[in-house]
Amino acid sequence: MSTHFACINGCKGEYRLDEVIYRCPHCNSLLAVVHDTDALKNKSGGQWRDTFDARYRGIGFPDNSGIWSKREWVLPELPVSDIISLEEGYTSLFSSPRLNKAFDTGEMYVKNCGNSHTGSFKDLGMTVLVSQLNSMIKNGSSVKAVAAASTGDTSAALAAYAAHAGIPAIILLPKDKVSIAQLIQPVANGAHVLALDTDFDGCMRIVQELTKDNEIYLANSMNSLRVEGQKTVGMEVIQQLRWKVPDWFVIPGGNLGNVSALAGGIEMMLELGLIDKRPRIAVAQTRKADPLYRSYQSGFETFEPVAAQKTLASAIQIGNPVSYEKAKRALKNFQGVVESVTEEELSNAAAMADTTGLLADPHTGVALAALQKLRSSGTIGGKESVVVISTANGLKFIDFKVQYHEKNLKEVLSAYPNPPIDLPNDVDAVREKVKDITRN
Repeated sequence: MSTHFACINGCKGEYRLDEVIYRCPHCNSLLAVVHDTDALKNKSGGQWRDTFDARYRGIGFPDNSGIWSKREWVLPELPVSDIISLEEGYTSLFSSPRLNKAFDTGEMYVKNCGNSHTGSFKDLGMTVLVSQLNSMIKNGSSVKAVAAASTGDTSAALAAYAAHAGIPAIILLPKDKVSIAQLIQPVANGAHVLALDTDFDGCMRIVQELTKDNEIYLANSMNSLRVEGQKTVGMEVIQQLRWKVPDWFVIPGGNLGNVSALAGGIEMMLELGLIDKRPRIAVAQTRKADPLYRSYQSGFETFEPVAAQKTLASAIQIGNPVSYEKAKRALKNFQGVVESVTEEELSNAAAMADTTGLLADPHTGVALAALQKLRSSGTIGGKESVVVISTANGLKFIDFKVQYHEKNLKEVLSAYPNPPIDLPNDVDAVREKVKDITRN
């Protein structure tokens, strides 16, 4: 068997990618997608770099996708005709001297994963999962629908890709706990949206029960196919940096699938000779939902789920992350650290980044605030290069922005408010105000 599922704990057994299976039958741990890296070594690292560079931002299908341009490393046996793509990936890598100065870094980049079809990094994994499911259904699978629990972005990505494939999508959302912009995306794409009177962890418990029926396919990140697409984010960043590995990645963590995905892609690059060192990884969590941070404080000796409290960073308001074990392994392999930030810290970090030309969502604010704290403590050195993974488009969180600048956010003292200035319909009044602005 070439590419297949296998237990992350090394239990015996290999499982086909077209099997409906999410956990190891022996120990109940999550599975990972395992590749035949010996076969991939038929090309040298330099040859793979040349292949990926030749395809970069290609105008033809499937090279017009940042994920499927690396298809041999994702789902090599999947027929190209079964791919369900919305030209995801190839998102911008933002940098500026003002950003470096604001965050006191020598070299800093923000990977804008929100500049994607549905506005978040979830597109990277969903194209892979839905493509594999599309192939399964075409080949006679009994699956009738695909389902996910979500705090917003997963639902948007699943709804869009499922709609493109013509597969019914079922979305379980915590009622009144996602932004209107996030709620309307799956509604508009025709998904069956079920708003439950619970939090994300409650939705996750129910969707796992639903998907014990093999006619309903699970699309959350405990399905390892999601990780296969998300792993390309680090690969793409390093390619954009002309194959130079940054010293650090800083990434927000909720259900923690993105952390292990980032590490997994970089491990493949290292094993196949495209790069010669690992970066370090910092995971950022909100103080309202930081079970990984608490475990890190104990050296990962213990892990206790927490009751996630309401946070501005709603997509990572998760108290019992299903990918904890994967994330722990990734952090140990990458000399990783975990930081936790307050509502005020994340809000002001996002606002400060916005003054340099970004529009940072609150989850990116969590990562930026964590970077500030890690710089302040000296964990990240002033001359070290840093890539912050921005997971969603700030336009999904306009209410967060408005309330910040109106100074109406609870628990937040806005350090960079910039509300509109009301003036009469009078040119002299406007001219006088402009003089005040230009004098400052």
